[in-house]
Amino acid sequence: MPFMKGRAPIRRTLNYLNAGKLVLKDKIKVFSVAYNITGQNNVGTKEFCFWYLPQIQYKNPDVQIVTLKNLTPSPFIKCYLDDGRKILIDVDNKSKEDILEHLLHTVGKSKETLDLELLKAEKKDNPANFGVGCDRSCMCEVFGQVPCSGVVPLPKFMRGKYKNQTD
Repeated sequence: MPFMKGRAPIRRTLNYLNAGKLVLKDKIKVFSVAYNITGQNNVGTKEFCFWYLPQIQYKNPDVQIVTLKNLTPSPFIKCYLDDGRKILIDVDNKSKEDILEHLLHTVGKSKETLDLELLKAEKKDNPANFGVGCDRSCMCEVFGQVPCSGVVPLPKFMRGKYKNQTD
């Protein structure tokens, strides 16, 4: 498999990409990371980009992610919101785990929001769904279906009692 070559090929597997914890809020449109590839204060940011950026890209397909290398002396993360505001996060001398935790608390969706979105994605407005907790309590409410036998009696040719009768 050609995708399993290179440095740390585990980063390109679907299980690894799905394991990402950071799902950005809907109002974030651009996520930029600026760091140098040399220097002791950039090690955490460089490792964050190597290990966690593919997960962030996979979990946030509508967000533009930009990495700026060797442009600034100190590393930072800047998030651009849809209303024009910017969030600047200083990540100087922080480890990759500290950066991820800080981003989870500041620009990440909460656990409750993610659970609610997962529940909404599971329960779709499908006309085939009926029963408790759905739009229809019975199949007979769907147009074109046979009505409930408790309300309207079935025609005799549809009932087994008369259909399978032997004389």
